[in-house]
Amino acid sequence: METCCDFCAYNEYDDDDEEYYCSVNMDEDDMARFVQSSYKNCPFYRSGDEYKVVRHQM
Repeated sequence: METCCDFCAYNEYDDDDEEYYCSVNMDEDDMARFVQSSYKNCPFYRSGDEYKVVRHQM
């Protein structure tokens, strides 16, 4: 299942720039891989679905 960085829980809106930015604290190597798109899925994606675990247990 591919995820999209547009729906990442770490995206934060900047009122001054009127844009979304990823607020994940990445080191230099992670940032280079992220910019070069060597990731197939967003490595920092976090589902906002709080009930996902509960549904899995049912």
